[in-house]
Amino acid sequence: MSTAPTTAPPSRATRLDRLPFNAAHRRLLVGSGVGWALDAMDVGLISFVMAALAKQWHLDATQLSWIGSIGFVGMAIGASVGGLLADRIGRRNVFAVTLLVYGLATGAAGLSTGVAMLIIMRFVVGLGLGAELPVASTLVSEYSPSAIRGRMVVVLEAFWAVGWILAALIGYFVVPVSDDGWRWALFLGVVPAAYAAVVRSALPESVRFLEAKGRTGEAEAAVRTFESASGVAPAPSPPARQAPAPPWRALWTAGLGGRTAALWVTWFGVNFSYYGAFIWIPSLLVAQGFSLTRSFGFTLVITLAQLPGYAAAAVLIELWGRRATLATFLLGSAVSAVAFGQAGSEAGIITAGCALSFFNLGAWGALYAVTPEVYPTRLRGSGAGSAAAFGRIASILAPLSVPWLKDAGGTGLVFAVFGAAFVIAAGAALGLPEWRGRALEE
Repeated sequence: MSTAPTTAPPSRATRLDRLPFNAAHRRLLVGSGVGWALDAMDVGLISFVMAALAKQWHLDATQLSWIGSIGFVGMAIGASVGGLLADRIGRRNVFAVTLLVYGLATGAAGLSTGVAMLIIMRFVVGLGLGAELPVASTLVSEYSPSAIRGRMVVVLEAFWAVGWILAALIGYFVVPVSDDGWRWALFLGVVPAAYAAVVRSALPESVRFLEAKGRTGEAEAAVRTFESASGVAPAPSPPARQAPAPPWRALWTAGLGGRTAALWVTWFGVNFSYYGAFIWIPSLLVAQGFSLTRSFGFTLVITLAQLPGYAAAAVLIELWGRRATLATFLLGSAVSAVAFGQAGSEAGIITAGCALSFFNLGAWGALYAVTPEVYPTRLRGSGAGSAAAFGRIASILAPLSVPWLKDAGGTGLVFAVFGAAFVIAAGAALGLPEWRGRALEE
């Protein structure tokens, strides 16, 4: 007598992949996105603080370069350590701690009595900022249904534009008001510390992380929460195998080494051009003769163009795929950077600046979408964190290079170099795996 074959129950990852977008996804996306926006606000504020302190403290280009770059030294360390911790103690825990660290440090930076103290506090701020971003994108990616995973991560990245716009508004309305305007701007950066409590209590931990640590009861409860939000009956999954934490060098083993190299080069090029440009734009405009308020006004308009850039990337990433979308937006960024460097009129500056903002931030959205997809679960946090850490090396070098490049060939040379970095990043992006519509690797 034959026995009918039985179908194995679906894994928890499969159950999550099959769900439609629901209220639980929305809460995760908004909850993570608010933290992301606060991160962007903090990064953006320093560009306006630099322009104000250049006049108030009579700082030279070298001092300004270090104020702009030191935070990225901290971010490089934070991204690497944060990614490793995310694979060991959880995505949500690291996310909450990083908000607390950089929020408190930003407020303390507002009390700075000189350049040395400001530089030290900005380094501490960077430790928290660097760890947060790859961890948040990994958490959202691991909960997103496979059909819309790229779009959800791009929407998460779009909160960066919200935060940078907040920074531009603070820069425009708060910083120029008085000699202490920059201090009040930094005091507002304490908000992330308070939000850390919300993250810790309201956001779920990664199901894949919980399974990897043998915490199957918590993993099952998390999946059922998302199923309940869609009105789907739970289908209990088989026990998941507990995965050992692999060494960092596993990122360079057979099958992953090529992916890691392509990802690191892409992150390096995008970081170099983005932070080199946007950290210095307000100060460069002031150096060209525009008033502090007018320079900040131009920057605010340019920043607004980030939102449609993200919107376009969110649509195209599920139509064209990750690689095509990322490479296209990077090439658009290259053309826009060169045009900005050659712009001589106010209209030209705003037009080219908006185009640079549109393409560059759309590229960021695509990059954050593809990064968690490159690695299997056991390496996802470490892999995303290490790529971000390597990219932060470029964000350290870029602000330091601007004064030297400007002396050598003016603003045109500065942005031509940024354009070249975008082209290199676009080439590397074509070497990344295409994961559109596919389940994440376990």
